[in-house]
Amino acid sequence: MSRAFVNEDAGGRDSPLRRFVLPDREDPGYDEAAALALLEGAAEGDTESAEVATGYYWGERKLRPYVERALARAREERDEAAIRAAERFLR
Repeated sequence: MSRAFVNEDAGGRDSPLRRFVLPDREDPGYDEAAALALLEGAAEGDTESAEVATGYYWGERKLRPYVERALARAREERDEAAIRAAERFLR
């Protein structure tokens, strides 16, 4: 393949991974913050960055209670992007 079409440093991405601000992994609020980061990343079309930042994969069952609460809040606020992301996570 021509070098013009290969970027060995890209890792399959066109832009650098987004940074998420999360508490320490040992913090009792970490899982909730991770769930919200995954939803935020998905709503912005960058689930990969959120997965790398949190250490959780999309759909992680352990995070379901936090996503369910986020979905309830999104419905109250009528935040369609957040609703779609949370509903996709819970499928």
